[in-house]
Amino acid sequence: MPSLSEETNGRIKYLEPGSTIGIVGGGQLGRMMALSARQMGFRIGVLDPTPNCPTAQVADFQVTAEYDDVAAIHELAERSDVLTYEFENVDADALDDVRDLVAIPQGTDLLRVTQDRVHEKTFINEHGTATAPWRQVDSIEQLEAALGEIGYPSVLKTRTGGYDGHGQTVLHGPDDFAQVRERAQREDMFPPSILEGFVDFAFEASILVAGNGHDYVTFPMVRNEHRNNILHMTIAPAAVSQEVEREAHELAIRLAKGFELSGILAIELFVTKDDHVIVNELAPRPHNSGHYTIEACSSSQFNEHIRGIAGWPLPKPRLLSPAVMVNVLGQHVAPTRALIPEHPEWHLHDYGKAEVRHDRKMGHITVLCDNTQAAVEALEATGCWDDLH
Repeated sequence: MPSLSEETNGRIKYLEPGSTIGIVGGGQLGRMMALSARQMGFRIGVLDPTPNCPTAQVADFQVTAEYDDVAAIHELAERSDVLTYEFENVDADALDDVRDLVAIPQGTDLLRVTQDRVHEKTFINEHGTATAPWRQVDSIEQLEAALGEIGYPSVLKTRTGGYDGHGQTVLHGPDDFAQVRERAQREDMFPPSILEGFVDFAFEASILVAGNGHDYVTFPMVRNEHRNNILHMTIAPAAVSQEVEREAHELAIRLAKGFELSGILAIELFVTKDDHVIVNELAPRPHNSGHYTIEACSSSQFNEHIRGIAGWPLPKPRLLSPAVMVNVLGQHVAPTRALIPEHPEWHLHDYGKAEVRHDRKMGHITVLCDNTQAAVEALEATGCWDDLH
């Protein structure tokens, strides 16, 4: 078994090639983590309930079980030197239970903060960073009081769970509040939630920061376009002023230091019409908006994540070329595949998912370019994504 250097607070001082990294979650993020880890000489294990999941296709072994299977998590821990995860809905208590078996460089504090929107907003605000105005609401009465302070329009979000728009309700006025009240009365429950003030933003953006527990580096700020609450396209770099770029990088480093970050942290942002940056959400793992980094940067988000959890030094990522990344959902698989022979500029990534479903992320395409607007127009002109207009 490969030797490990001294471990401190779950963080590896240096993980040698040949060691095994266990990944909780077998989707596309785990797959791309594993490909980067393989390049560095690491072995890969994965825990996922789906046999031959995307990560398992490029891993050394799979533990096929549900994520809350305690025995399965113990098996992955016993067969690994380091554990990481590809999504935030991981049982933090289950990870804490195997700390005596395996190093968990990311820890579970970051996980617990990002799993709960109240904890997340509180952490962000306490580290001197702006969010939309928000209130914790655990009942219809609290929601009514919060609406009196924040007003309409606003967004009601469950405290835990939810992605790609799930678990969110936009309240435009009293009629929407009445519908929420009726639903709560009908179901005899009101899930713990937060109410956020609506941000009149110019556009959505994101920034990635990587850490190894003591050193931190940022990626370029990028612009994101969502359609039907799913990320459609990322444009790198975002066309912003130097002041906005500086503000985003500074807040990213500030939050990373607050977590003593190991691995990647994705920070979803709103850029306001008067050039201020507001944090929307955090993701404690590689992010869809960072896929462009595989081709467009000197070091990808997946390389930096693996280096960070392995305790390796982190090179400062450089943008080598402007780029546009577009998601390939289930309904886009056939039309994009048909056009591959006509588009040598497309860097196509297929995630190896067995079942093609509408709105399911099946892959992505990255285009390196000199003019991002021209690249966006060329992609849209193919008609492959017409259903999203």
